[in-house]
Amino acid sequence: MDSAVSELLEDEGQLQAWQTDRSRAPIATKIVVAGGFGVGKTTLVTAVSEITPLQTEALMTQASADTDDLSGTPDKTTTTVAMDFGRITLDDDLVLYLFGTPGQQRFWFMWDDLVRGAIGAVVLADTRRLSDCFPALDYFESCGLPYIVAVNHFDGSEKFEVPDVREALTVPPHIPVLIMDARQRISVIETLLALVGHALDVTPE
Repeated sequence: MDSAVSELLEDEGQLQAWQTDRSRAPIATKIVVAGGFGVGKTTLVTAVSEITPLQTEALMTQASADTDDLSGTPDKTTTTVAMDFGRITLDDDLVLYLFGTPGQQRFWFMWDDLVRGAIGAVVLADTRRLSDCFPALDYFESCGLPYIVAVNHFDGSEKFEVPDVREALTVPPHIPVLIMDARQRISVIETLLALVGHALDVTPE
């Protein structure tokens, strides 16, 4: 594991049992990053990937004006039309492959293929548009894939505490809810580790 990350997590007492038990850590895992339109999925993958991330960003045109709501993201000029892909090695025995889903409803038909083989999902939420993450929450609940909720606070947005977000989204108590910054590598790594730990906890031995 990156020594700086390891020291940070140790200092904060965040190391979990599976992180010190090499017999439990998977060799390679697939993780899905989902959420609403413009919530920060591409930013998250880009911030943490150790390889040049594969992106399928396309310029937004007038043709999407009636289907893509830009009221919450007025400066957004591109959108993911297929997926984002990145990779991060957290330890010799833990390599994460990240697949970011497209956020718009017209691309949801791709989700079944993107989640195949994944151990879990990070559902990104924007407190300015919490309702946008409901489709992702419903999807992962229905298919039984372990997931966590990561609130990506944007500059200028109102800050909310975890209990408030959990209540607003009616997230069950056993599902981790985190506050994070998709632009910060350490914050993203902590989120990914939380997902892996949660997925291992809920997966039968």
